[in-house]
Amino acid sequence: MTPEPDFFHYGVATPEAAAWGALVSGAGRFTALPRRPYPPAGHPSDHTFSWERGRVLGAFQVVFVAAGRGEFESRGTGRTEVGVGNALLLFPGAWHRYRPAADTGWREKWVEIGGPLPDRLLAEGAFSPRQPVVAVSRRLELEEQIDAIHRLVAQEPVGHAPELAAHALTVLALLRVSHREQKPLPPVASAIERAKRMMEDSAREPASMPGLARSLGISYSYFRREFRRRTGISPRQYQLRIRMQRAQRLLGASDESLKQIADRLGFSSAYHLSLAFKAEFGLAPSHWRRQRLER
Repeated sequence: MTPEPDFFHYGVATPEAAAWGALVSGAGRFTALPRRPYPPAGHPSDHTFSWERGRVLGAFQVVFVAAGRGEFESRGTGRTEVGVGNALLLFPGAWHRYRPAADTGWREKWVEIGGPLPDRLLAEGAFSPRQPVVAVSRRLELEEQIDAIHRLVAQEPVGHAPELAAHALTVLALLRVSHREQKPLPPVASAIERAKRMMEDSAREPASMPGLARSLGISYSYFRREFRRRTGISPRQYQLRIRMQRAQRLLGASDESLKQIADRLGFSSAYHLSLAFKAEFGLAPSHWRRQRLER
């Protein structure tokens, strides 16, 4: 199959694009043939680079190696070999350089992603400059998303802000899955994830938090402290939130009475469910249901 033609495009963020939470400010693809100069000419001065000098970008880029192999280097990682299925994460303000191997060349596909949601993910450490090379576990899906971005950008991205935002966030989600798989969760984080699943499975019969901690092999005080640190709320609050969300769904999607919903979710009475629901959502369950029916 003949590869798609090379191209690159750089755009300017618009208010419409920013309103969707994520935007694509650049995208392209390039086949570097063996023993040919790299990188290709023609990129803007703030994006081009040489192997000797390297580069620092002002935006976040993802470079996916679709064929061939090469090498990547950053100050945080040193030089490392890369190949098919690797994604290079280029962080704003971080020096880096990369190139295909002279004897094989490579096929690269890249996107430049920004906006409030990606910026928040970077700020909160969803990706680390110490791990800029990601072995993508779902390669086909990632490449399909990048290809979809390329098709939209090639048509001129004006009017395609919603689709570009959706594809850009899916790219980040797939990279996050791969990034997490490369770095196994520490034991306490894994225990907390298991605890969350157990609470979700036992919403009808609320679990004893000390008993839950014991079943996970950790002390309750440590479990409670780490759970709050990692989620922002206590285990009991998390469990109550699960039950409130289920109560909300049942109120909106069924004709069951408040007493029936309270029984289903393990509350001692409709009164206690009503108190908890109002504390969580600011409205009594009957008022909340009436508002939904009137819309």
